[in-house]
Amino acid sequence: MRKVVVAMYLTLDGVMENPAWTTPYFDEEVAQAQHALLFASDALLLGRVTYQGFATAWPTMQDEQGFADRMNALPKYVASTTLNTLEWNATLLQGDVPTAVSELKQQPGQQLLVYGSGELVRTLLAHDLIDEYRLMVHPLVLGSGQKLFTDGDAATTLQLVASTATASGVLLLTYRPAPKAIRGI
Repeated sequence: MRKVVVAMYLTLDGVMENPAWTTPYFDEEVAQAQHALLFASDALLLGRVTYQGFATAWPTMQDEQGFADRMNALPKYVASTTLNTLEWNATLLQGDVPTAVSELKQQPGQQLLVYGSGELVRTLLAHDLIDEYRLMVHPLVLGSGQKLFTDGDAATTLQLVASTATASGVLLLTYRPAPKAIRGI
């Protein structure tokens, strides 16, 4: 069974929107973590906004480490109610998104990686479909912007399973849902 892994750039106050603010903090440790994460995945799950941004930017990117080639080659599954046609090796998730993702999780393969895609993440969270969170928390407070977790999200207890602080001050945090017996909520 495949795992759904959410990778998210965040500020200390939880903002995930328009992560251009990550640039000064992107160091070799963050790059290595991202490389390992992408190469442990065999498909991307994306919301419409993230898909459209990525599909515009990534096809022309190149690098010596093979990250861009891997990003471009992976199949993408896109949650959208407004898109009808997709490019960039992408398939529209048909029907109910939680059901479609549950079916993808049942297939053999590596993990399904979610980049950004806040609305999709909140939908997956509400249906207990996220197996791991890879949060890259940056030493920055923006004060406003779209947040990963918002008022009205389901209460969730997570277990920290790994943490690293990079030289640039980014916290690389890995969380998994706590076992149901100790969730306490």
